[in-house]
This record gives sequence, structure tokens and C-alpha cells, in this order.
Amino acid sequence: MVFSEATTRVGSIQVNITRMIMAMLFLLVTITAFGFEWSMSRSQVMNLAWSGLIGLVLGDSFLFRAFKDIGARISMLIMSLVPAISALLGFLFLDEILSPLGIVGMLVTMVGVAIVVLERQPSSQTKYHVSVQGLLFAFLGALGQATGLIFAKFALNEAPIHGMVATAVRIAAAVLLFLPAALLFRRYKNPIRVYRKDPAALGYTVAGAVLGPYLGITFSLIAIANTKVAIATTIMALPPIIMLPLVWFFYHDRLSARAIGGAFVAVAGVALLFLR
Repeated sequence: MVFSEATTRVGSIQVNITRMIMAMLFLLVTITAFGFEWSMSRSQVMNLAWSGLIGLVLGDSFLFRAFKDIGARISMLIMSLVPAISALLGFLFLDEILSPLGIVGMLVTMVGVAIVVLERQPSSQTKYHVSVQGLLFAFLGALGQATGLIFAKFALNEAPIHGMVATAVRIAAAVLLFLPAALLFRRYKNPIRVYRKDPAALGYTVAGAVLGPYLGITFSLIAIANTKVAIATTIMALPPIIMLPLVWFFYHDRLSARAIGGAFVAVAGVALLFLR
């Protein structure tokens, strides 16, 4: 939600790069303060770097552009395909096979998410219009995120790495490639000048940096390190469910019985994942 607001104000590339730089600073301070171990093999660094480039540079850039074109509601619906894409990639490259109950749980969760996302028609979304281009950007965002997590899983399977250290390597790789390219093509403007004109956009970007790459990505890496990628991404597909009380509080959207029912379906699907 905060990224959707920020990208509408200052653009997707501006937000994506700025939030990664901010998150990198937060991570370095935390890692130094708590003395987390940095040691890892060259192959782990390379896999995490590829994970960052594919997931954060390509995947998130496409997703943020989709936020701008078609809004968070439809974008998150397309993003609910990430578990299915992850399951396929995990089977092909990691030999991860879901049990029949796990597959049912994943499908039930995806159906619940779809019910909720398709039901809500928040007033805040009226400025967005569904387009083929926007839908394509959202799908490429989903593919990028799923592929990025597969590369991260390669690194985490080799040897244990603290989640924040792994996140820092992913983000560092993304910034080292993304920032020079954006500056070269003049797609990234002086952030001080940009955010001075729109302090609200700065607030949304800072909040997104903390909630997204600093905490969200770190926890996602801890999740895939401790379970199959398809299972973790299924649970990570729940933002539309979590958004229900948030849109009720911030946008005063009325929650229909169908939306609430979809939320229960999604939670039931997650419960099945833990019974697999």
C-alpha cells in the first residue's frame, strides 16, 4: 500500500532505488550492532547476487510499474501466481516435491486470495485502469520474484547464512547494478530534490524500506531457508488478506461477506499447508 502511494507520486524507479539504499543502511547498522557473521562461499555470494538482480531489480521494478499502471489490487492478484511459479521452479531446479495435501493447501490459499482481490473495489483504485501492459508487468514481477527466491534457496541450501546478511548481499548487488544504470539513462533523480518537493512520498518510501526490504525480505529468506519455496511463497501471498483491515481503516472500504469468506478460505489453505 505504501509503495503504491509512493510510486504514484514520484515514479517506480525512484522509489525502488531509494528504498533499497535506505534498507541497505538499516541492514548495515543492524548487522554491525549485533555482530552477525558475514562469512560465506563465493558461490553463495553469486547466487544471492543473482537473486537480488532478478528479484529486486527486475521483479520489483516490473511490480512497481504495475502498481502505477493498474494499482495494487489487480497487481497483487497477479502476484498470487508466485506460489505456483515457485512450485514449478522448485520442482525443476531444487527437486522439491509437494505432497498432495500441500498442493491442495496451496491451491485453496490462492483461490481465497483471488476471491478477496476480485471482490474489493476500493475507491482508492478508481484512478487505475486495467491494461494488457499493466498485467504483463505484474506477471513479469511475479516471475522475477519467484526466480529470485530460487537463487536465494541455492545459497541457503549450501550453508547457513543469517537472514539479514543474505538480504544485505541481495540488495547490495541490486543497487550496484541498478543505480549506475538509472543514473546513466537519467531515470533516477536527485532524491533530496525529489523528496523535498513531496515530503509525503518520502514518508511512504521510508515506511516501505522498513516494511519491505529490511524486514519483509529478511523474513522471506528465513522462511525459504526453513521450508520449501512453494510453501513459503504461498504464505507470502497473503497480503491481500492482510490488507482487508488496513483498507477498512485507511480507506474506509466496506468489507463484504464475500471478501471475509475469501479470507477464511485463504487461512484454511494455509492451515492445510501445516498439516501436509
